[in-house]
Amino acid sequence: MFDSKLLKLALVAGALAASTSVIRAETIDATIVAGHPPVFRWVKHASQTFIPTVNKALEGSGHEIKWDEQYGGSLSKVGDELEATEEGLAQIGVISSVFDPAKLSLQNVSYYTPFVSSDVALVSNTINDLHFSNPNMRVTWEENGLEYLGAPSAIDDYLLMTTFPVNSIDDLKGKKIGAPGPAVNWLGGTGAVGVAGNLTTYYNEIKTGVYDGVIVFATAALPGKLHEVAPYITKVGFGAQYAGSLAANKEWFDEQPEEVQKALRAGGEAFRDAYIADLDAASEAALKTLAEQGATITEVDDEFRQKWVAGMDNVAKTWAAQVDGEGKAGTEILKAYMDAIRAAGGKPARDWDQE
Repeated sequence: MFDSKLLKLALVAGALAASTSVIRAETIDATIVAGHPPVFRWVKHASQTFIPTVNKALEGSGHEIKWDEQYGGSLSKVGDELEATEEGLAQIGVISSVFDPAKLSLQNVSYYTPFVSSDVALVSNTINDLHFSNPNMRVTWEENGLEYLGAPSAIDDYLLMTTFPVNSIDDLKGKKIGAPGPAVNWLGGTGAVGVAGNLTTYYNEIKTGVYDGVIVFATAALPGKLHEVAPYITKVGFGAQYAGSLAANKEWFDEQPEEVQKALRAGGEAFRDAYIADLDAASEAALKTLAEQGATITEVDDEFRQKWVAGMDNVAKTWAAQVDGEGKAGTEILKAYMDAIRAAGGKPARDWDQE
């Protein structure tokens, strides 16, 4: 005869087991890496915006991530985050595409089109949108074993900071100027000697005389205290730039449940919005503080700017042709980027794609 008590006990046991499985979330280990320290905005928001957003999105999903945050060169130095993530030393990287112009060639389109727009949101959103409208942009990440997560980190209008006053382009002749990656090309035609560098070394290189100045942006110059060694700030109008994004090890990402993948993308969207809002508020404040702390800030007139722009080789066309030769869509992305900027109301000082 059927025992109803046994059936009830079995049902209760099953319910308890089911509830226990829901309560006991699967824990996923994930290391996030950045060569720069958290004093820089793109690292700060990885920690303060991206991670909390992912955690919030996973609440009640049965999954949680145990984060290991490795910043400031503890696991990877600046420029090596891509390799660290690709090789699985980290699951997510704060990737500075500006320091990987060969591997992330298409992502560097803005750095080969200076003097286009100082609107940070416009540049950032244009590059981010291109990633989703043009599959060629995502292919460059995937070729390096990475999954693009969004979270574009744009850079406010680049400045020239020097140990000497700049009253004319002739003042730059023979001077050694540090610049990030492809931004060295912006010095073409000025007579300056461009030297590839990055924020972690600028202060000491200027102080010891290795550089006579650097191309940098206000929101990094202030925390880096660069005005202490290069007190002359010249606003040339180089423009805002896209400098990188968060990306995940693709093999790891593909293994994750759909809820985790969606949470990571949600974190990327939150990063984008918080980062831009933060940057907009900080850039003018940084310039004001730099002036208050003794920096001399000048802005060139249109004649100076146009002379600088006209004196440059068309680095964008050269870059696009080189990338085309590598089997990637350099010319296509250059045109798409410039078209999008103009369509949004941007007024480039030079139409690099139309010459």
